[in-house]
Amino acid sequence: MAEQLASLADDRALLGRTSTAERVSDILRSRIADGFFPPGTRLSEDSIGGALGVSRNTLREAFRLLTHERLLVHELNRGVFVRVLTVEDVEDIYRTRALVECAVVRGLGDPPYALDGLAAAVAEGERAGAENDWKSLGTANIHFHQELVALAGSERTDEVMRSVFAELRLAFHVVDDPRQLHEPYLVRNRQILQTLRNGDKAGAEQLLAVYLRDSLDRVVEVYRRRVGDEA
Repeated sequence: MAEQLASLADDRALLGRTSTAERVSDILRSRIADGFFPPGTRLSEDSIGGALGVSRNTLREAFRLLTHERLLVHELNRGVFVRVLTVEDVEDIYRTRALVECAVVRGLGDPPYALDGLAAAVAEGERAGAENDWKSLGTANIHFHQELVALAGSERTDEVMRSVFAELRLAFHVVDDPRQLHEPYLVRNRQILQTLRNGDKAGAEQLLAVYLRDSLDRVVEVYRRRVGDEA
């Protein structure tokens, strides 16, 4: 925890002169997504507030915001913890992903599409795979899906899915073999990108639907083995 807090203190500059609970929550959300605070970790108000240089009230409001996003949970007389997802949570996350991501692809207009961000995420994943950096590969895979959602050009959709993807990372941090979890989707990301480049949004949607079903099966299988139904 000392190492995480020392690293967290480096983020104080991000708060600038307009320190707000929203900015604190942005920092903590990113740190949770990156695995600095793994699922089940108790978050100390004194330690984190001191590291970021913010008041207790500001930090409590940030905790409240992240609890609303289902990233944290408050346990009476025990404190605030990074949430541990249940298998049912993981299944619900994937239902939401399928509803939103497939709808985004289905709703694309006429080609050509603005795919630079998607292509950059694919390249990022391929570099991570070539370097055997499986944690970074998982991050790149999330970036791929964020860029896919961004094709809708909707700030509201981006905001909703930001929380969904942050929750998904909680599940990923429990998995003990990120290579097995993420590597098979490198080729499939490239395939979806190429299908969209060809202007075939119906084909891309079908690839994506199968992709998400397969990913759900894989994640649930591993997650059930690691934490069980009563996480």
